[in-house]
Formats: sequence, structure tokens, C-alpha cells
Amino acid sequence: MALPTPRAGILDIEAYVPGASAAPGSEEVFKLSSNESALGASEKAIEAYKKAGEALYLYPDGGANALREKIGEIHGIDPAQIVCGAGSDEILQLLTNAYVGEGDNIVQSKHGFLVYAIAAQSCGATARFAPESDLTTDVDALLNEVDDRTRIVFVANPNNPTGTYIPESELRRLREGLREDILLVIDSAYAEFVDEADYSAGEGLVSEFENVVMTRTFSKIYGLAALRLGWGYCPVHIADVLNRIRGPFNVSSAAQAAGVAALSDQNFVRQNREHNYEERKFLEQQIGGMGLTFVPSYGNFILVKFPDEEGYRASDIHAYLKRNGVIVREMGGYQLPEYLRISIGPRAGNRKLVDLLTEKFNRE
Repeated sequence: MALPTPRAGILDIEAYVPGASAAPGSEEVFKLSSNESALGASEKAIEAYKKAGEALYLYPDGGANALREKIGEIHGIDPAQIVCGAGSDEILQLLTNAYVGEGDNIVQSKHGFLVYAIAAQSCGATARFAPESDLTTDVDALLNEVDDRTRIVFVANPNNPTGTYIPESELRRLREGLREDILLVIDSAYAEFVDEADYSAGEGLVSEFENVVMTRTFSKIYGLAALRLGWGYCPVHIADVLNRIRGPFNVSSAAQAAGVAALSDQNFVRQNREHNYEERKFLEQQIGGMGLTFVPSYGNFILVKFPDEEGYRASDIHAYLKRNGVIVREMGGYQLPEYLRISIGPRAGNRKLVDLLTEKFNRE
């Protein structure tokens, strides 16, 4: 019997595997595998979400107008240039669907977010991976991968899973090295966690150039991962294209209401940022003190390298932590099998992680 056949190349895509959520056998589980908000969500956002339940029979505002207005107010940008989506993932996929076709390619760093390559493959295109320098995006390497079939260059800044970033000057150098018909997409999912003076999330480049897009998410510092809410800041002509191909009601009423309320509670954002900074510093001190190597991070996670030694390899430590109720993220899919990515979690989870690692690596 003949079955419907997907387009050529679809079955070659390796499906994205999210961080694990369960640790069978453990009474208390700390999930440090998905870079979620350590402090949960703002109470204001939770209340707005509950309130939205009173109108479940109504379609959402297809233009997400109140949400776009609030984003524009908080970030000082034009709401007409904002497109909202079901997570920033949807914006990334819409951009790829709109600008990449059969035989084209996208360029990203070697250890960049896997969704970029998946989106390209789904359009019949290929992904070209640029080598990194000390697990940091290398602008020259990205430019070297660009050819006449390149349609989009993706840069996650800070990068997931490495936690490193490049300064605004390097982003500008990258943009100036690209043809005008190549789209530069700056994925700034972790921008709220960065305090460095030379860092920029990308708003200025979008305002200045016609081929730059910045994407952002509510899943990290705002703690709305379950609602799938993100947005892109685009030149007007690109926003017009995305609005033509996105679903007419792609962002739920509950997500829009919670997003507006979350943006209104910048005190919660400050608390979450401060928690992340202090706990990240604590974990880096403790992990470094055990003799383990880690990548200095500017996000809400740390990439930690484990020795190539029986019982102490990354896979061994992942299994050991999971047995004891702490879930972290394996990195084989990112070509970093000797590493584990550890999210900055609540204080109790971070302390349990340190206790377990101390027990394992205290070989005296």
C-alpha cells in the first residue's frame, strides 16, 4: 500500500531532543536541563494567565497588538516592526521558510542552536557550520562559509549551549561583511542576563540596516516557557513578509496577557537577573574548585567539561546526577560529548548539584 511521502530530505532531519524532565525513583527532582527561569514566573503574569481563562471561547487578537505595544514601550522600538510568535522558535522557522529554498544554505557557528539547521533542512536547504574560537562565535569563520547560495546567517548571542558572546563591534563587522541580500538573524534569547558594556542584543543594527532581524523570548528570564511566546524585531518589509505567512492566531490569548503582565513586572526581571548572577558565580567557583573545566557563561547556564576517565565521563556523571534527582543536559547532539550543560536553578537545586559533584570528585 502506497503511503503519503514527505518531501525529499525531511526524513534525513534528526528531530530536536529537548532536555529531560523526569528522574524516576527520586522523590525530589531539580530540572537543570532546559535553561528555564530559576524563580518561576512573575505573580502578575500568573494572575493574568488565570484571568485569560474566563474568555477561552474567544479567538485571540491576531495582531497581538497590546503585547507588541508593551514590547515596544519596554525596549524603545517601533511596535509596527515587531512580530510575535509561539516562542522565538516560530519566528526563526518563519524567517527560514520565507527566505530559504531548495538548494540554498544557511550559515551558523559549529556549536550553535540546533533549530537553525533543522529549519533549513525542512526547506530543502543545507546548514554550513563555521568553526568557533574557544567555543565562541568567530566572525571571520562565519564569513568564510558564506557563498552565493547563502540566504541567512544565524548568530545566537549569547550562544546556547556554550554561554559565550561576541561584542556589538563584532556583530557590526559581521553585518558589514555580508551581501545586502543575506539576512543576519541575531538570536538574543539570553540577552537579559548579560551586563557587559560592549554587548548589544541587536536593536541598533535592526534600526540601521534592512537585512538584520533580532529575536527574543519570554521562555527564559520571564519564566513563560510553557506558554510558548517570543518575538522578532524586523525591518518593516520583513515584518510584512512574516505577517503574510504566520498563522492568523499564532499566539494564544493567555500567552499575550501573561506577556504583557510579565513585561510590566520589571522588578521580577531584576530579581531573576540578580539570582542568576549570584548563583552562577557560586556554581563556577564550586565547579572550578573541584578541578573541573567550565566555559565562563553570560547566560543562565554553565557548560562543564568532564574527564575522559571511566566513571567520570560526562555520560557517567549525567546518569549519576539523574539517579539522585538532578537532571542536566547531555551535549552529544552539539558535538560536545565530553560536556554537560547545567542550568542555573533555584538555590536548593544548585546546592544539591554541588553536593553530588563534590561527593563524586572528592577522591582523597
